[in-house]
Amino acid sequence: MAFLRLSSPHAHGPQRTSRVMLWVILATLPGLAVQTAFFGWGNLVNTVFCVAMAMGTEAAMLKLRQRPVGFFLRDNTAAVTGLLLGLSLPPLAPWWVCAVAVVVAIILAKQLYGGLGSNPFNPAMVGYALVLISFPVAMTTNWASPTGLGSPETPSLLETLALNFGGRAPIDGYTMATPLDIYKHDITSQLSTQVLQHPAFGDFVSKGWEWVNLAFLAGGLILLGLKIITWHIPVSMLAGLAVMSLAFGWDIDQYTPLSIHLLSGATMLGAFFIATDPVSAATSHKGKLIYGAGIGVLLYIIRTWGSYPDAVAFAVLLMNFAVPFIDHYTQPRTYGHQRARRVKPGKA
Repeated sequence: MAFLRLSSPHAHGPQRTSRVMLWVILATLPGLAVQTAFFGWGNLVNTVFCVAMAMGTEAAMLKLRQRPVGFFLRDNTAAVTGLLLGLSLPPLAPWWVCAVAVVVAIILAKQLYGGLGSNPFNPAMVGYALVLISFPVAMTTNWASPTGLGSPETPSLLETLALNFGGRAPIDGYTMATPLDIYKHDITSQLSTQVLQHPAFGDFVSKGWEWVNLAFLAGGLILLGLKIITWHIPVSMLAGLAVMSLAFGWDIDQYTPLSIHLLSGATMLGAFFIATDPVSAATSHKGKLIYGAGIGVLLYIIRTWGSYPDAVAFAVLLMNFAVPFIDHYTQPRTYGHQRARRVKPGKA
């Protein structure tokens, strides 16, 4: 009888990949619910479409690679990739933008590298970055206004489906630039008190966006409580963003204030659900702190002096490049080994 040879250890635990990914999916639901409540059905429609597209694309690639389709689909990683894209893409983005992002994420950024565990870059962010660079108009003019679900100014479910899949241009009354984009461009010619009069900014920070970020923060805390992720990357990323903002953007009449950086755009989604990708992120605790801080610093630099107001995808991908270097120099010492003693010159 032939036995399967496996190296030790042979410990088994409850944190299987499929279970971990399922908890990640469940933890994003508060954020998705708040997005739907403030910005309409767009993100929900995109999420369902992107998840279905990701599962179908992964199944087709596994079939072409002659790998067991059911076994790999049950790990839920393709579903998480589609989910993150559905949450990140503009609510009223055309279906073909979502399809391109998903296909690129699954095929180019994941399967062509060998599948789960072999991809050096976050697949969802590769897909997002490619469509942002390739289709800038579609990616910047399809953000929904935070008028609230059920409002006459918010498209109904049928109208949203028509906008997403019908090929029609979004109606101006339905769309609005993001708060990060508005503040960045308007502050060059106006005072902060004037900029904050824009309808995108509510009584708190930015209308709708702050509650979306707080909902993703709550979901991230659930993952921390379940030990699905550790605190190192989210905390260091937010700290890096905060330090940069306080050091260079303290004058809110010239730069976007810290509150808008933290509670607008994809900040909390990026900190807890994107940057913490277990495959493409750093592995040691010290490495995670460096990795997260680097994302926070790059996020501020690109948002402030770059061409993209929300730069989570680019910051994460740039730090993905640095992960092998970070991991090499932050390897923990082997248990039982001590640091080598330095001998002074001339002494044996």
